[in-house]
Amino acid sequence: MAKEVQQRDRIIIRFAGDSGDGMQLTGDRFTSETAEFGNDISTLPDFPAEIRAPAGTLPGVSAFQLHFADHDVMTPGDAPDVLVAMNPAALRANVADVRVGGDLIVNTDEFTPRNLAKVGYAANPLEDDSLSSFQVHPIPLTSLTVKALEGLEVSRKDAERAKNMFALGMLSWLYNRPTDTTLAFLERKFAKAPDLARANVTAFTAGWNFGETTEAFTVRYEVKPAVMPPGLYRNVTGNTALSYGLIAASVRSGLPLFLGSYPITPASDILHELAKHKRFGVRTFQAEDEIAGIGAALGAAFGGAIGVTTTSGPGVDLKSEAIGLAVTLELPLLICDIQRAGPSTGMPTKAEQSDLLLAMFGRHGEAPVPIVAPRSPSDCFHAAIEAARIAVTYRTPVILLSDGYLANGAEPWAVPSSEDLPELTVGFATEAPRWAPAPRRAGRTSRATGRTARPSSAFPSTVRRAGCRR
Repeated sequence: MAKEVQQRDRIIIRFAGDSGDGMQLTGDRFTSETAEFGNDISTLPDFPAEIRAPAGTLPGVSAFQLHFADHDVMTPGDAPDVLVAMNPAALRANVADVRVGGDLIVNTDEFTPRNLAKVGYAANPLEDDSLSSFQVHPIPLTSLTVKALEGLEVSRKDAERAKNMFALGMLSWLYNRPTDTTLAFLERKFAKAPDLARANVTAFTAGWNFGETTEAFTVRYEVKPAVMPPGLYRNVTGNTALSYGLIAASVRSGLPLFLGSYPITPASDILHELAKHKRFGVRTFQAEDEIAGIGAALGAAFGGAIGVTTTSGPGVDLKSEAIGLAVTLELPLLICDIQRAGPSTGMPTKAEQSDLLLAMFGRHGEAPVPIVAPRSPSDCFHAAIEAARIAVTYRTPVILLSDGYLANGAEPWAVPSSEDLPELTVGFATEAPRWAPAPRRAGRTSRATGRTARPSSAFPSTVRRAGCRR
């Protein structure tokens, strides 16, 4: 029997699980399906800061939140309507954010006594009244996935790892998402491992069919496409849009683009993206430290290129002296500061706009630097072009102040025509400058001795007495 379809104007979904559960991939694919459908979207990936946190613990929870609607949205939302929790840690870390009456889709296979004890549950929350204010859907995602892959030539471990595709197929059915792009993506991603490709496609299809046939869901939801101006759109993150903006500025100015960078979260994706575009004359250099990165970019600017360096809070501390040098030399240098939570290295994955005062005042003496700050992931493209325009027009370093929230978030981007971008033509001096060092005054001949006195400096006598060398 066909299930009831309810209309919604917007939905907020959060996928949560261990770092190895593929929540970022699941969220990214659901986002792509939603963008293809025509909804307006805003996303927020949430990565754990710890390196290899123990499985099933609160510090190791990874999440991806998506807000999609039939109207313009500007944020990934606050309270999720749906939480997909792959284990007890994911549930405990995120359930407080879910709105009252929201849906909890829970992988019951992971709710073992050992996993419950890891996160401080004295009893199984699926068996008491602690979740009574939510619509709970207990589903054995792992065992259903393994069952669906029986007969395929994949190991038990690989079969269990495909549970995120089962969940993605189920959610794609629940919210009426197109699936062709996801199936094509899985074929491409596992092109060198046909067995894994077949397993993931099978798990995705099984999840869709489960949603269609199970009684766990009595309704489906539909969010109509948003009304947007006609044009060519693509889903883009802030770091990708910023990279494209830098390339566009290089093309429109006729200057080569050079990036000198030391990898640092959340700015590293700009280095990764720009390294793919050598055909546009982009040159990338992974330096041994932050100071070397900006030094190389400064040298490239001195040689006539658009010099760019990317970093975050701790890196800006180290680059401050070279920024002052760029001010003194009047060179067009872009410092892309993708902010995170504070100057330390302890919270590299947490978004915060922590460097504003540092960007404004973190230099010695008279060293003003323009600051350009984007307002959304797609606006990072235009902000990069504007920062480059200011830099090459006024021969000054410019700080491009993004943050982890914009860098990793995604939204639809109307791809502009190159003819609509500003002209950034740069004029270079072709004649010798009409200035020279201060001339020395000729020495005077003494009438008494007939000897010529030593020529005096153009500097005042008070400066000479202070010990300055001529």
